[in-house]
This record gives sequence, C-alpha cells and structure tokens, in this order.
Amino acid sequence: MSSVLQAQVPDQNTQPSVELPEELQNIKTAAAASGLPYAGGIAPPDAWKLFSSGRVLLVDVRTNEERKFVGHVPNSLHVAWATGTAMTRNPRFVRELESKIGGKQVPALLLCRSGKRSAAAAEAAAKAGLTCIFNVLEGFEGEIDAQQQRGKDDGWRFHGLPWVQD
Repeated sequence: MSSVLQAQVPDQNTQPSVELPEELQNIKTAAAASGLPYAGGIAPPDAWKLFSSGRVLLVDVRTNEERKFVGHVPNSLHVAWATGTAMTRNPRFVRELESKIGGKQVPALLLCRSGKRSAAAAEAAAKAGLTCIFNVLEGFEGEIDAQQQRGKDDGWRFHGLPWVQD
C-alpha cells in the first residue's frame, strides 16, 4: 500500500461523528421509500471514501477465518455474523455490533463476502434499533460468476480498494 493510501486509512481510535453523512442520508431515504428493511446499500468505492475520511465505521461481518485467509480492510472493525464452517449464527451479533461501534445512532457500513450476509446483518441491526447501519454492496470478494469464481466482476478487491492479508 502506498504512503498516500496509508495516510488515508483512519486511525482505529477515531470515532466518526454520529451525524449521518449526506451521501448516506440520501441512500437511507431511498431505502425507506423502497421498503428496504435496513438503512440501505452503498457501493464499495463510496464506502471506502466515507470510511477513509473517518466519517463512518466499517465493520467486517465475515468469520475470523475469512478475514485471515482471504484478507480484510485495514483498520476495519470485526463482528462475526456467523462462525465456523457450519456458519452458525452469532446470537450476540447485534449486542456486539452496538458495543463495538459505540451506540445505536453511529453510522456503520457492514461488509461480508458478497453482500448477502451483511444485508441480513444490517436488517437484524435495524430490527434492534440501530438506525444507521448500511450494507456494502458486492461484498469483499464479489458475486460468484459462471466459472464458479469470485472477484472477476465486482467486490471490494475487484475495485482495487485497500486490503491486507495475514
């Protein structure tokens, strides 16, 4: 990662403002109008722009194993939606998410592999009263294609956004 990108990565101790950025307010309004059961979805490049400027938190909801072996976004938070190879749902997810982000009104973007788990997690968070939780569309790896591969058409990595691997 270049020093320019490193300078853009938010400090882990930096809390974003509780104020919802205008870009997310527009997404939230459109999501409500369309009946979406959570605050809405945001494209990976737009998510990076908001996260790297310190205006929102980014929470990876994949398993520990996915983060370790596939990669993750530097300085993102982690709260697993499900765990293990059986993908057992984390019954404490919403409680852990609220604690990790610092409240029900804090804007946060959820990221998973393809955008499906993070959408389900955003919906669960909304049902629990977390009002500013958004799904990062396309996920980290993107949707699976006709060749049964990910990352060729969409996703965080496809867009060339910052990530690291253990």
